[in-house]
Amino acid sequence: MHFVAMSPNSSLTSAQQELYDWLADYIGTHHHSPSIRQMMKAMSLRSPAPIQSRLRHLQEKGWITWQEGQARTLQLLGGLVSGIPVLGAVAAGGLVETFDDVHERLDLNSVLERQGLFALTVNGDSMVDAHIADGDVVLMEPVLEPFRLRNGTVVSAMVPGSGTTLKHFHRNGELIRLEAANPLYEPIELNAEQVQIQGKLLAVWRQV
Repeated sequence: MHFVAMSPNSSLTSAQQELYDWLADYIGTHHHSPSIRQMMKAMSLRSPAPIQSRLRHLQEKGWITWQEGQARTLQLLGGLVSGIPVLGAVAAGGLVETFDDVHERLDLNSVLERQGLFALTVNGDSMVDAHIADGDVVLMEPVLEPFRLRNGTVVSAMVPGSGTTLKHFHRNGELIRLEAANPLYEPIELNAEQVQIQGKLLAVWRQV
């Protein structure tokens, strides 16, 4: 399983970027594509020709799909632009009311656009009390300054000659303690120089 952030084929001119950004905002708000006339008004243009030209370039560069002459067929391809709609709350106990109108959207771009992200598949049950189960995929952010890590952070740590493990990180001077979130597993204690912290937990993906 891979976490993939879509990226278009080519960069845009300022005029193309302006139209694309407006389209992303409009579609994210209204959940359908606008008309050519609406695009003309938004871009302060009196003729449809410049809009159609920009749309053709956006399509050629892989940012949109569009059937020329049919504005309502326009779809964005530039990534997770409009986010995932948050439709209300769900209770794990009793029932709560859900709502049809979308008040906010879950924007994953802020997560997926971070530099150097990597994913690991979890093998084993040592982190079950941290709600990380066997078979889950964890999304990890690189740790560039291990000395700044807060105690209790979930990290992927590599011990040369022994392998990699996912554990809670604790530091006491030059001693590193890697703690499981399962009482059946004993902590791993090593000198700091024996441990390489690869990443810290950013998100957990569970396919059901």
